[in-house]
Amino acid sequence: MGKNEFLTPKAIANRIKAKGLQKLRWYCQMCQKQCRDENGFKCHCMSEGHQRQMQVFGENPDRFIDGYSEEFEESFMEHLKRSHRFSRVAATVVWNEYIANRHHIHMNSTKWATLTDFVKYLGRIGKCKVDETPKGWFITFIDREPETLLKEGLKNKRARAELADEDRQEKVLAEQIERAVNSKPDKEQIEVEKTELFKQQGEKIGFSFATVSSKAAPDTILQQTAAGKMAKSASIFEEGDDDSTLQPSKKWRKENSTKENETQGTSTILADMMREEEKAKEKVNRKDYWLCKDLVVKVMSQSLADKGYYKEKGVVERVISKYVGEIRMLESNHLLKVDQEELETVLPQIGGTVRIVNGAYRGSNARLLAIDTQKFAAKVQIENGAFDGRILTAIDYEDICKIMSSS
Repeated sequence: MGKNEFLTPKAIANRIKAKGLQKLRWYCQMCQKQCRDENGFKCHCMSEGHQRQMQVFGENPDRFIDGYSEEFEESFMEHLKRSHRFSRVAATVVWNEYIANRHHIHMNSTKWATLTDFVKYLGRIGKCKVDETPKGWFITFIDREPETLLKEGLKNKRARAELADEDRQEKVLAEQIERAVNSKPDKEQIEVEKTELFKQQGEKIGFSFATVSSKAAPDTILQQTAAGKMAKSASIFEEGDDDSTLQPSKKWRKENSTKENETQGTSTILADMMREEEKAKEKVNRKDYWLCKDLVVKVMSQSLADKGYYKEKGVVERVISKYVGEIRMLESNHLLKVDQEELETVLPQIGGTVRIVNGAYRGSNARLLAIDTQKFAAKVQIENGAFDGRILTAIDYEDICKIMSSS
């Protein structure tokens, strides 16, 4: 075994010492090598590999510095965009997070001597909003991606449209106010004959207001008012008796009928609300797949008739991609893979347990109460969940299926 091979104590010690960040001045960017001390860095600079890299660098130093500067800027901005995209943060905080990766592009290989120079450069080219405070330099990322600019443009366009609508509405409102002011009728005070109102005991008082034009003649106004009074008074005083004068039996019947009407109105509103709720649930829970585990189903595939599985019952053990089920046959105990199009739901005897496999109450277990063979529907009572105890009077055969008992 060699002196510094992978599992030697020396190699392990070197790897332990190399963990974490080392001093920046002992890092060689051209060779991408981090030295632990000054002596190690001096030895590296005298090595043959480093000398070859420096010869390559000396042929075109500007190209290498510009390349490292571009890579440093890209990686720094990528970290800023991912970590502090919408916040104002100190430049030193971002810098400390960036250099946590020991293989980052070091600043001593770029055209910027200090972090302050780099931050000023970002503010100058418009990639960040830069401000200097007593606590140091702070930067804010400016998002100039096409998607962000498009969203910002749509947002500004929507705001301008809303402002235009508001201005238009204000203009229309001002025009309406102006038309209303210009079209006010003449302020003529109409004098109407004043008469005293006499009330006899046990009589009801009625009021009648005649609707007449303000420009009509005073005699015409008085005639119409008097005629309206006479017609109205006759109809008012001929109404039914007051509640206080009714016989007790009639009064009780009237109150009872009022209560019945209120109860019927309330029950009608509740029934309408329940129907709307069921329609909404039906729309959400009605799917084109219905298979689920533990259902007892009947195989209706003609292609399996020659093998003796046609119209045989089985239990769904597993559902594959919503539409295919692994069926364990009850007679032969064979396991088949059958599409749901070639399966049929099974109904138990009256009083048996079923599962609602489709529709508004999908996934609920219920008790079978009755079967209507003419309408191909069943009456069930839900036995679990939030709708426990609710009775469904007419649910289709295909929406319920017998489930295998756990016993």
